[in-house]
Amino acid sequence: MAFKSKFGKFFGFGKSEAEDTVLEEKVEKAPEESIEANTAADDVELPTEEIAQADIADNEAQPFAQDTQLSDSEELSDEDAFEETTDNAEEVAEEKEEVLEEKIEEAPKKGFFAKLKAGLSKTRDSFNSKLDSVISAFKKVDEELFEELEEALIMADVGVDTSLYIIDQLRKRVKENKISEPEQVKGAIEEIIAELLCENDNSLNVSSKPAVIMVIGVNGVGKTTSIGKLASRYKQEGKNVILGAADTFRAAAIDQLQIWADRSGVEIVKHQEGSDPASVVFDTIAAAKSRGSDIIILDTAGRLHNKKNLMDELSKIARVIERELPGASVETLLVLDATTGQNAVNQAKLFSEAAAISGIILTKLDGSAKGGIVLAISHEQSIPVKLIGVGEGIDDLQNFAPEDFAKALFE
Repeated sequence: MAFKSKFGKFFGFGKSEAEDTVLEEKVEKAPEESIEANTAADDVELPTEEIAQADIADNEAQPFAQDTQLSDSEELSDEDAFEETTDNAEEVAEEKEEVLEEKIEEAPKKGFFAKLKAGLSKTRDSFNSKLDSVISAFKKVDEELFEELEEALIMADVGVDTSLYIIDQLRKRVKENKISEPEQVKGAIEEIIAELLCENDNSLNVSSKPAVIMVIGVNGVGKTTSIGKLASRYKQEGKNVILGAADTFRAAAIDQLQIWADRSGVEIVKHQEGSDPASVVFDTIAAAKSRGSDIIILDTAGRLHNKKNLMDELSKIARVIERELPGASVETLLVLDATTGQNAVNQAKLFSEAAAISGIILTKLDGSAKGGIVLAISHEQSIPVKLIGVGEGIDDLQNFAPEDFAKALFE
């Protein structure tokens, strides 16, 4: 028992009889004490004056409380409240979806501009260094500054006629905007260049099905590579693309195009080397019709043998296209190598005299400091630059955006 009593008290059991009696008395008295406390509270009375003031305050507050309550017609049912909450949730979801779509659309654009900016690094460094060296040497805007800027633009492969035009526009803008600081001149030149590049339509017309893109250019400018990159891009966009190997005169041209067709995952129509280019075009169109192709890309005229032969060859191809695809959208794109500078401008002039060139593909901009020829081609030849190559990757052939080009040229 001593053992039980000792450990029982420690664990809370085995209390003595005296302790049990005291505990029972406390339990019995607890309700009585509670009742007495409540009775005492009820016996307390407020003074008559305080009760009257409390009633007045309550009556004054009552109308305000009634005004704050909705009438029966204004009260929202559970169903209305649910519908309102659902509508708000749908609006928030739609707003989030719109923001997400904008970000998704903006992301590729930012990526393209970053590539353009990186690809124009050599041209930008050369272009800006020439302009900055002139502007920093002057304290005021005068005729001598205009003459020095004109020479700097010519040295940057902008071309004589185009440089004269830019400086002439600069004189007018300085006078109209009352530009007095040489540092402000550079911004004005950027605006003029952007406007100059926007004079032509730089977009590709591939609205018909099938649409035809004819690509021409001399050997070594990146013609076959450009075709392969263009085919890959349209393929990624979900277009059904077919290539026509109509450059049958250049050795290995057909094999190179086959490699790009395999790499891009598109079909190709080809004949033996030395075949009639027009016959290749005819078979390519027939294959495109039977397979429901969206885009036909033709590799044609790999060399400027002479104007007459080139004109005869392209005219024959054009007649085949018109006969087999009446009303189809046709782009004739000339591929030029940016690293050749003014020689590329001369090629544009010669080819445009022999064929109706609708646009330019300017390649190898990333490896050249002579990107200024874009301005000369656009202004002097009135041929829009439609595609530019700013890297060696398969996705580095971009649509030409005049505003972005001008911005990347100066940033």
